[in-house]
Amino acid sequence: MEITLKLFATLADYLPQEIDGRKRAHNQIVLDVAEGTTVQWLIDEFRLPSKMTHLVLVNGIYIPPSARAAHVLLPGDALAIWPPIAGG
Repeated sequence: MEITLKLFATLADYLPQEIDGRKRAHNQIVLDVAEGTTVQWLIDEFRLPSKMTHLVLVNGIYIPPSARAAHVLLPGDALAIWPPIAGG
């Protein structure tokens, strides 16, 4: 099944330029993943540091850290991840 993975700010560096012949578009890539794939599995697969996965959304809905291992992605889902952002 296909999902879209979007990594923002410094996390975009963790995306490969290409997967399975599909090139990434700036900060996102369409992935073919197995049914039953969880948010946490993708975080681990791309070796995203846990301290850097601050804001995690699936289709615009916040997924708290305690729910990421159980949240199963569905075909067409968009997983977006942001690192902590500081401002003043």
